[in-house]
Amino acid sequence: MERESLGFDPNTPNVARLYDYYLGGKDHFPADRRAAERILRVAPEVRAAARANRAFLGRAVRFLAGLGVTQFLDIGTGLPTRDNVHEVARSVAPESKVVYVDRDPVVLVHARALLAGSGQTTVVEGDLRDPHDIMKNPDVVEALDFDQPVGVLLVAIMHFIGEADDPLRIMTAIRESLAPGSYLVMSHGTSDARAAAVSKGTEVYRRTDAPLTLRTRHRIEELLEGFELVEPGLTWLPQWRPDQADLIDFADHPESSLILCGVGRKS
Repeated sequence: MERESLGFDPNTPNVARLYDYYLGGKDHFPADRRAAERILRVAPEVRAAARANRAFLGRAVRFLAGLGVTQFLDIGTGLPTRDNVHEVARSVAPESKVVYVDRDPVVLVHARALLAGSGQTTVVEGDLRDPHDIMKNPDVVEALDFDQPVGVLLVAIMHFIGEADDPLRIMTAIRESLAPGSYLVMSHGTSDARAAAVSKGTEVYRRTDAPLTLRTRHRIEELLEGFELVEPGLTWLPQWRPDQADLIDFADHPESSLILCGVGRKS
């Protein structure tokens, strides 16, 4: 009854719980583990790619906090894990405010339980396909001042937005809501990566609650229109301002991370 009241089906693989499994977490069910293992048999690099994606998020947040950005809007936050955005941001700028947004009821329950009492941190239900609803949400507006720079985090979320949902519309709505000097952090699975991994991953995710739409580098660049990418531009995960440890899993094959990423500034 408790699971039903939360509004989810533990027998349908869930993208947040798959990601949690890749990262070595404990918040997943047998259906999630079976789906994840089907992918890992063909594309074992997915586990390292998940770690690389999480590491990129941390580096990007530290970078923005170091520039003086103290407001963060994390859309599609996923299940809480180590080095959450508010923890990373506040390690650089203790006054940082963070709003986490997700549509998954399980993510929301976990996030609210874990983050209760952390101060200057808000958890909001919202769907990226309705960006105006997120930006106008009273709890978001109360927490963040959109007349000042905000760091918007779209980390491994846009590839769950299909073309029918008009991703350019979504990106335009977000960009137009931001003050000059705001930043966008994005990572996005790409069809330019290894063919076997792309094919199998897309097939397995088709049976989850959020099918994958992998895009070419050119299409991802289109989604970033209106943001001036900081160096080194749109790169593979381990190539974006890496620490030495970030290069270990990929050596001379950064494309094995399967995901392109970048940080852009609204001028």
